[in-house]
Amino acid sequence: MTASAQIFGIRHLSPGGAWHLLAFLNHIQPDIVLIEGLSDADELIEYITHRRTKLPIAILTYTDALPVRTLVYPMAAYSPEYQALVWAKENETEVRFIDLPSDIFLALQASESCCEMAETDKPRESVYERFARCAGESDYETYWERNFEHNLAPDSYRLAAHEFGRGLRDMAEDTIIGASENLAREAYMRREIQKAIDEGYAPEKIAVIVGAYHAPAMMSGEPAMTDEELAALPRIPGKLTLMPYSYFKLSSQSGYGAGNHAPSYFELMWQCLRGEDLARLPAEYLSRIVRNLRKSGTSRSAAEVIEGVRLANALAALKDGYAPTLGDLQDAAITLVGHGEKSVIAEAMARVEVGTAIGELPEGVSQTSVQDDFNRQLKRLKLEKYRTAVRQDMSLDLRENRRVKSEEAAFLDLSRSSFLNRLAVLNIGFASKQPTRQGSATWAEAWILQWTPESEIALVETVLLGETLELATAYSFAMTLDKCSSVADAAIIIREAYECGMPEVTEQARQTLQHLAGESSEFTAIARAAGELSRVVRYGDVRRFDPEPLKPLIEQLFLEGALLLLNAANCDNDAAREIISGISVLNKVSLEYDQLVDEEVWIRQLHQLSDADHLNPLLSGYACAILLERKLISDENLAREVSRRLSPGIEADLGAGWFEGLSKRNRYALLARLPLWEQLAGYVASLDDEQFSRALVFLRRAFSDFSPQEKRHIAENLGEVWGVSSDAVSELINQQAPDGR
Repeated sequence: MTASAQIFGIRHLSPGGAWHLLAFLNHIQPDIVLIEGLSDADELIEYITHRRTKLPIAILTYTDALPVRTLVYPMAAYSPEYQALVWAKENETEVRFIDLPSDIFLALQASESCCEMAETDKPRESVYERFARCAGESDYETYWERNFEHNLAPDSYRLAAHEFGRGLRDMAEDTIIGASENLAREAYMRREIQKAIDEGYAPEKIAVIVGAYHAPAMMSGEPAMTDEELAALPRIPGKLTLMPYSYFKLSSQSGYGAGNHAPSYFELMWQCLRGEDLARLPAEYLSRIVRNLRKSGTSRSAAEVIEGVRLANALAALKDGYAPTLGDLQDAAITLVGHGEKSVIAEAMARVEVGTAIGELPEGVSQTSVQDDFNRQLKRLKLEKYRTAVRQDMSLDLRENRRVKSEEAAFLDLSRSSFLNRLAVLNIGFASKQPTRQGSATWAEAWILQWTPESEIALVETVLLGETLELATAYSFAMTLDKCSSVADAAIIIREAYECGMPEVTEQARQTLQHLAGESSEFTAIARAAGELSRVVRYGDVRRFDPEPLKPLIEQLFLEGALLLLNAANCDNDAAREIISGISVLNKVSLEYDQLVDEEVWIRQLHQLSDADHLNPLLSGYACAILLERKLISDENLAREVSRRLSPGIEADLGAGWFEGLSKRNRYALLARLPLWEQLAGYVASLDDEQFSRALVFLRRAFSDFSPQEKRHIAENLGEVWGVSSDAVSELINQQAPDGR
C-alpha cells in the first residue's frame, strides 16, 4: 500500500537534493508532504519556516531528568527537508514529520550508548566509505558530490538515490542495536504513510522525503508498525526546542559530519543552483579564496583564478565527472593560488569551505524558560551583538559610571560581570575570563565571548537546575557545597558567588568553610582559602556588598596556616613547590590585613623556617627571601647565612636548593648585594665534579626565569668578583648545559 506513495530519497544536507526535490514537488503537486523527522516536532514547523528564522538551526530534544541526553537534528538553507517545509508553506500544503517521536529516540539512544560502552572490537570502516572505495573514490564525500550534486538531469537524483540506498542496504553490516533501530524507524514511517492514506490522501499525491538508505524500505511492501509494536517500544520523557546552529558545528571539524564537511561551500553551491548557474561554482570558490587572501595582505591575480578553474575542470574530466568536486577545486587552489603550499591558503580555504555562519531564531520561539531568561538578559545588558560564532574581546570596568543618569546604566558592566560569571559556573561556554592588564585590580575584567551550538545545548540542559539563570546558579552552588570537603574549595565558592552577584549564597558557604577549617590540617589548602577570602574582601565597594562577615574567617585561617607552616615544610622538593605558593599567599594576606591577622606569629614562623637546617632547604631559602624583602634580615646576617648555607661542608643539592628558594623573590635586593655573589662564586669554585653536577640542576633552575636584564646584572657582579668582563660572563651564563638542563 505504501509503495504507491511518491518516495524521494535524499541526503540530509544536500544542495543538489534540495534542488531536485523542489522540481519534483512542483511536478507532482502533492496534497501532503511527509518528511523524515521527529513526529512530535510538527509544532515547530511554523517556527522553522518563520520569516525571521535564519538558518542554520537545529531541532533539539533532551531528557527532562538527569542524566541529560540530547539529540540534535540540524538544518541548513540547502537541506532538502527545510526546502520541502518552505515549499509546503508557500503552496499551502499539509506537511508532517513521520519518524519516531523524540521520547522513543531518546530511549533508543540510551540503549545504544550502553551497547557502545560494552563494545570492545576495533571500529570498522563505515558502509559509506566502503561504498565509495568500491566506486573508485578516495572518500565518501567526493563520491557523493561527483555522482549526485552536479548531475542536473531531470529525475536523476531521485532514481540514483534509490539505487544507492538499495546498494547501501545490501552492503550494510549493522550492529544488532543499529539494525533494530532502523527496522523500527522504517516500520513507524510506513505507519505514518498508511495513516495519511487512511485519512483520505491519494497515494500518488503523497510526497515522502526520507534518507536514501530508508527509501527502498518505504517501497518494499513490508508491513507498517502495529499499535502493539508501538506500545512495546521504550520511552524516556523529554522536551523539544529549536536552537541556532553553526556551520562550524555542521563541519566534520567539530565532530558532526552529516555529509557536510564544508557547509559554506555547499551553501555556495546552493546559491549557484538557485541561480541556474552551477557552472560558475569553481570560479566563485577560487575567487572567494583570493578575496580572503587579499584581506590578510597576500596578493593574488585574476589570472591565477582563471588558470585554477581550468585546472579544476581538467582534473574533473580525468575522472569522468560532470564538474569539479571540492577535492578538485582544493587541488587547483593549492597549486595555482597557494603556489604549491597549502599552508599559504589554509585559513582562506577554511573560511570559504566551513565559514562562520550561525543561525538565529525570533525572540520567544519555542524556548525553555532558561533560554527565554538568557535572551532577556542579553537584551537588558546590551550583549546581543556578541552572540555570534566569531570570537570577540570585551573589557569590563566594574566601578560606578557617574557620568550616566540611571543606576542600571551606572552599574552596567558590574551586571554584565555577574551574568557572565553565572554562565561560567553553569559551564555554559559563551564567555571565558582572561587575565587583565591591570593585574590584581578588582575593578577590571576581560572576557572572550563566542557563541556555539554547544553553548545552546548547555543552556537548555540548565533548565534542570532552575527556571532562570539565577535559580540554576544558586542550585549549582548548593550541590557543589553539599559535596565540598576542602577549605580551599569552599573559599572558591564564596569568591565565585560574589562574582556572580549572589552574596546570599555565601552564608551557607561561610558556614561550610568554618566547619572545614576546624578539621583541616593541610597548609596549602588553608593558605589558598585565606587568599581567596582576602580577594573577596578586596572587592568591597566595587561589587557592592559588605565584606565584614568574612574578616573573622580570614583571621582564623591565617593563624591556622601560620601554625601549620613548619610541620608542612618537612617535605620533599615536589611538595615544597606547592607550599611556596601557600607561603606567598599568606605573606600577602599579612601585608594587606596587618591590623586583622596575627602578623607577629607569622614573622616568628618565617624566622624559624629560615634558620632551620632540618626542613626543606628550598622553603628555608624562600622564607629568608621574604624576611629580606620585609627588611627583617640585616646585610650582615644575610652574609652569614649565605656563608653557612653555601659552604663546602654542605651537600650540593641542599646548598643550591636553598639558593634557588632565596632567588624566587626580591631579586633586585639580591642583585644589589655583591657579598652574596662573592659567596656564591666561592661556593661553586669549592665543589668537586660530582657535587657541581648536582648543584648545577638547582642553580640553573634558580636562574632560568631571570629576565635578560637581571642576568646581565648578575654577569656584572660575577665579572667584578672574577676580574673579567661582564660580556664574557654573560655569554657563559646564557649557554645551555651539555645535558640540556
